Formats: sequence, structure tokens, C-alpha cells
Amino acid sequence: MTVVEDTGVEAEDAPGGAVQPRQLIVTVYGLYARGQGGWLSVASVVRLMADLDVDAQAVRSSISRLKRRGLLVAEKRGGAAGYTLSPAGQEILAEGDARIFGRRRATARDGWLVVVFSVPETVREKRYRLRTELTRLGFGTVTPGVWIAPGHLQGEAAEVLERLELTDHAEVFLGEHVAFGEPVHNIARWWDLPALDQLYTEFLDRYRPVEQRSASGGPAEAFTDYVEMVTRWRRLPYADPGLPLELLPADWKGLQAQDLFARLREKLAGPAGEHVSAILGAGAPRANAARQQ
Repeated sequence: MTVVEDTGVEAEDAPGGAVQPRQLIVTVYGLYARGQGGWLSVASVVRLMADLDVDAQAVRSSISRLKRRGLLVAEKRGGAAGYTLSPAGQEILAEGDARIFGRRRATARDGWLVVVFSVPETVREKRYRLRTELTRLGFGTVTPGVWIAPGHLQGEAAEVLERLELTDHAEVFLGEHVAFGEPVHNIARWWDLPALDQLYTEFLDRYRPVEQRSASGGPAEAFTDYVEMVTRWRRLPYADPGLPLELLPADWKGLQAQDLFARLREKLAGPAGEHVSAILGAGAPRANAARQQ
């Protein structure tokens, strides 16, 4: 499986900043292409991206980059040039669905997953990749070689170690915190909670006004708002692994942001799918949008 960072799937900028065209294209493929066998014509992508204020040249450049990174594969259908999701792309988007639309909040009963590793200098590039992958999964850092996360991430952590062929250099433990130090204070040391709070605050500031005006907009506006919102939100379920609420500050903005995302998704997904269906001239995208609700 291709590393997510290598495909440009995750947003590289904070939700308050501009997102890259390729990130928007990945969202469009994730929401709508899989209902059409993973394929979209270049012409249809250009037209959809125009609604997001991305010009044709930027679309073609971004698609080429995603192709080089192994997410898309060029394919003609019915004489039309287009791109289909690669097997790696399908897998990455399926993983993203679970994180974005099926997010799990940990409880103290889940226990803590601890990954301990010592990667030799002969494969030090894998050490960097492992740290990058664990960060992507939402792990916190206890020490440089000891990383921690809620227990429900054990399957994803094991997959990373197996894929990087580092199982001989790591150990994985699942258990409870039993002594020395208060978990609520440890959480604040192992994760950058102020940075996460800022990301959630920026999301709320940007999309509360969208919720207020969403009832008056049409399908095209719903499409623009929905694709941009999913693209900006996509980073957050990776940065925040779903830490137990009882260990987070009482005014944790993550709950408000998650509720806002769910409400806007319910309002926008249907009309956005109608807009895509009208452009593509088929009902499949609308059905796929309904599946994502």
C-alpha cells in the first residue's frame, strides 16, 4: 500500500488555509468516482473543479502528480480520456472512509497501545517512515522510541510495522496505565492539545457560517461547500486519534467540530450528489453520495 503522505491524500495545510487542487481532486474521487467503477473522465473532473475555482491547467497538473504517486491510472473509456483509481488508491480511500465517516472515540476501557522500536542505522530511512506513519495514525510520543495511542489502533499499527518490514525491530503492547503520573496530565505531554484545539476552532469558525446559509443555496453551492469541507476535515481524524473524553479539557472543541461536520454532511451530501449527477449525466454519483451519508 502506498504511504498516504506520498499520495497527497491528507491536507498539508491547516483547515484555515488554502487547500491544494490535488487534495480536492482526491476528495472528488473519494466521494463520487467509486460509484462509477473508480473512473472519471478528464473533462468531467475539469468541469467539477471549475466549481471549486480551480482552472483546467491546475487540474491536469494535479492529476499528473497523483498519477506519478500511484493513486490514479490513465484509462480511456468510450474514447474519452480519463483516470481510474489504482488498487492502492482504492485501499487508501477505504481507510479514509473509516477514519472520516466512521470515527471512533476511545474510552479508558480500551486501554493503551504502546509501540516500542529500535531501528538500526542501516535502515534509518525506515525509522523516519515509521515515525511519520505513527504520527499519521495519531500516536503520541512518550520518548523517541516509545509511542502511545488508544488501544483501538492496534490493527493499523501492526499493519504499518508489517508493511515497513520492521516487525523484528519493534514490540507492541496493549494494557492499562496503573501507576505514576496522572493520565490527564500525560495526555497533555504526549499530544499537542493546544494545536489540535486550534485546528478545531478554525474548522468551527469557517463552517458555522456555511451551516447558517446552507439552506438557501443550490446544488452547485452545496457541492462546493461539501467537497471543501470534507477536504479540510480529512486531516483532523488523523491528528486526533479519538482520545478518551474524560482525559480531555472540559471545553474540548473537537466535539463541537465533529457535530458540525455531521450536520453539514447530512445537509450537503444529497444536493452535492445531484450536482455531480447532472454534470456526469448518470445517477451513480448520487447513489454513491447517498452511501457516504
